[in-house]
Amino acid sequence: MTLAEKPTPSDAAALGRRAADHLWMHFSRMGRYADSPVPVIVRGEGAYVYDDRGRRILDGLSGLFVVQVGHGRRELAEVAARQAETLAFFPVWGYAHPSAIQLAERLADLTPGDLNRVFFTSGGGEAVETAWKVAKQYFKLTGKPAKHKVISRMSAYHGTTQGALAITGLPAMKQDFEPLTPGGFRAPNTNIFRASVHADDPEAFGRWAADRIEEAILFEGASTVAAVVVEPVQNSGGCFTAPPSYFARVREICDRHDVLLVSDEVITGFGRHGVTFACEKFGFVPDLITCAKGMTSGYSPIGAMIATDRVIEPFLADKVTFPHGYTFGGHPVSAAVALANLDIMEREGLHQRVLDNEGAFGATLDRLRDLPIVGDVRGDGYFWAVELVTDSSGTTLDADQRERIVRGFLPAALFEAGLYCRPDDRQDPVVQLAPPLTCGQVEFDEIEQILRGVLAEAWSLL
Repeated sequence: MTLAEKPTPSDAAALGRRAADHLWMHFSRMGRYADSPVPVIVRGEGAYVYDDRGRRILDGLSGLFVVQVGHGRRELAEVAARQAETLAFFPVWGYAHPSAIQLAERLADLTPGDLNRVFFTSGGGEAVETAWKVAKQYFKLTGKPAKHKVISRMSAYHGTTQGALAITGLPAMKQDFEPLTPGGFRAPNTNIFRASVHADDPEAFGRWAADRIEEAILFEGASTVAAVVVEPVQNSGGCFTAPPSYFARVREICDRHDVLLVSDEVITGFGRHGVTFACEKFGFVPDLITCAKGMTSGYSPIGAMIATDRVIEPFLADKVTFPHGYTFGGHPVSAAVALANLDIMEREGLHQRVLDNEGAFGATLDRLRDLPIVGDVRGDGYFWAVELVTDSSGTTLDADQRERIVRGFLPAALFEAGLYCRPDDRQDPVVQLAPPLTCGQVEFDEIEQILRGVLAEAWSLL
């Protein structure tokens, strides 16, 4: 069947089988589809997606923390079509085009402080890769060529390219690809639920966790450390927020040791926490921001690294080049879609909607604490996690239970019950929720009810 032909009902029924035969899916155990078809999503509308069997599934993860304004926005598709008709492609390699110029200006206006220079990429991992390369060259240009290392946090995910993977704090994700780019080092994250010290004192715990970053800088030698990379709310491990004291202290530490502070906002940016960039909500101004996902609500791929005036300054010297770029970075269609997406978010007041409803979302999920399998509910904005345990003391699932429950049972059971979300055990097992920013109490209740039924069944299988 050619792409121009419309699938017949029998074609649609066979899509899952054909996917298993030819499509190499990301982060997937491909062997599991030898005897069962791949789930196929054929369309989306609002907060829901529909599969090839006609079932309606609540998108409780915004695709992959992406679809801020919901599915099926004709306006964004029409903007993409108009831009493609006018200028479908031209690189920003020494040239510019209107949509990239306008989007760079728009983002510079939306950032805190003087983060005024935008380097476009195709996605989030490329943005992180770019930030590390910028940090390395920045210090070479400013007379500190030994500064090249990066401190990030345990279990944090920052991307899959060789550089971004070296910054990622998940050993299991790295072992098949080692040796990686040298220079990535780790400090503790801010998971107070599992804290071994100051578990009852968030302020003290925040100071302790921040001080471990300084300890890592000093251990490696401040003269060798170029950057600290943090997410305002850490994704991997399940929505780790930080105590109020934490980021201010990390900012002080970076300033003290002349280290660039990078806010990885690939997930947390563009309204997920009720502001354009979550670093503002959590009280710090970084030197670099990396972002992607929600910039276009997924209607076209794009990412960006945004730098302060201080960071760009040495790159503006005569005959200096940043020898780095991507073919599709700043793509005309993607940039135009991003501008329209930001217009929608502003026009519909989606940031304020998140701020108005984040408490209700958290409170709705908090009802699940009466289930014995639920150990913690945590998050911020429209980005929450439910941590799974085996008893009232908070014992985490063992390897066999993770395999049976988190990987084997939950994904299919939740999907069959009408909810797409993310069971994840890259650290302690969690179920993550991040619905479109258009959602409200009706969707929150539906999420809670589906989770309640499926998690109760999961408990019976432990």
